[in-house]
Amino acid sequence: MSGPAELIPVPDLVGLEVRQAREVADALDLFVTGGNPDGPPLGALTWAGRWVVTGQRPPAGTLVARAAWIVVDFDQRGGGEAGDREPRVPEPPSGTMRTQRAPFEGDVRSRPVSTTSDAGQ
Repeated sequence: MSGPAELIPVPDLVGLEVRQAREVADALDLFVTGGNPDGPPLGALTWAGRWVVTGQRPPAGTLVARAAWIVVDFDQRGGGEAGDREPRVPEPPSGTMRTQRAPFEGDVRSRPVSTTSDAGQ
């Protein structure tokens, strides 16, 4: 017969990024899951943008057995590390790769565009 399960306090995950919250819980042999069953899985939230834990159940400090589940609520704060993909204004200065590259013979941009069909000629 085994003894009573070891109880450990639930860590405070609020304010951590989802990735960090998972790491903290994993170090204590606890599991983290999202509060919305229709929402994205937590694994998908570790790469796209900055997802931050905004709430948790049970609350921090509650004693639970190892391998218990912590349900977290989260929200996206800011963009990802790659930055925004918006066009540059103004255009890059002369001397950059964009202006140095000369068109080659097969370059589509160097050929005139026809608006009529050439099939019947």
